[in-house]
Parts: sequence; structure tokens; C-alpha cells
Amino acid sequence: MEAARQYNVHEAKTHLSRILEQVATGEEVIISKAGEPVAKVVPLRPKVRRTGRGSLAGRIHIADDFDELPDDIADAFRMC
Repeated sequence: MEAARQYNVHEAKTHLSRILEQVATGEEVIISKAGEPVAKVVPLRPKVRRTGRGSLAGRIHIADDFDELPDDIADAFRMC
């Protein structure tokens, strides 16, 4: 994996638009102050677009006994 590009504060302020374009393409950028890294600019996760009901069909498995509460847990709740 390639190391993140590093900019000092002055460069970051001067070239913010260019830095944001780099981040938008998936790169990570480090901003430094007096040579010490102080911030990392990373791309946001893409929004998950759901296509409606059933969009996760085949990707999720619900066990047949999902709605059954084990006796020991049920007993613990009855004691309260």
C-alpha cells in the first residue's frame, strides 16, 4: 500500500481543492504542522443504496429457531 501524501498546513490551505480531489479518488492525505502529522483526510464511505425490500435476499440467514428463547434465559427473566 502506498504511503499517504503529506502536506504542511500552508500547502493544505493553498491547495485544498486539489487535496479534496485526491481524497475523492480514494487517496488518504496527512496534514502536518511543524513537520508533525496532526490530521488525516480520508474519503467518506459511499452511501449504501437499498433497492427496496428484498435487497439483501440471499445475503442474510436467519436461523429456524430465531424466535425461540432458551429455557435458562427465560427463567432468568422470570426471576426479576
